[in-house]
Amino acid sequence: QVQLVESGGGLVQAGGSLRLSCTASGRPFSNYAMAWFRQTPGKEREFVGAISWSGNSTFYSDSIKGRFTVSRDNTKSTMYLRMNGLKPDDTAVYTCAADWNKDETLYSGDYFYDYWGQGTQVTVSS
Repeated sequence: QVQLVESGGGLVQAGGSLRLSCTASGRPFSNYAMAWFRQTPGKEREFVGAISWSGNSTFYSDSIKGRFTVSRDNTKSTMYLRMNGLKPDDTAVYTCAADWNKDETLYSGDYFYDYWGQGTQVTVSS
């Protein structure tokens, strides 16, 4: 089992920045590709971005490309999501997920991911 805990969410004005963290425990963090998803009430879960176990590969949704950056620190068992240029449409619960995956292939489908955190709320005011 892998336990994932997100932090760093909050209220920010449009144009502002936030950095989310996802800290893992239970199994070696470097065995897992990691991803961020987000969801708003009444909508399907949306892929945001993913990073390979090594950190050498990343993959982003077109809706956030150029504004958000996924990174990881395997020594701290933590993944990050740096969000710049936030828009009201970015308001959502952001959740991290882990996929046991030791190659550089990354996936946007949530069914590939085995473990999920509880999520952290991000609210962007206009």
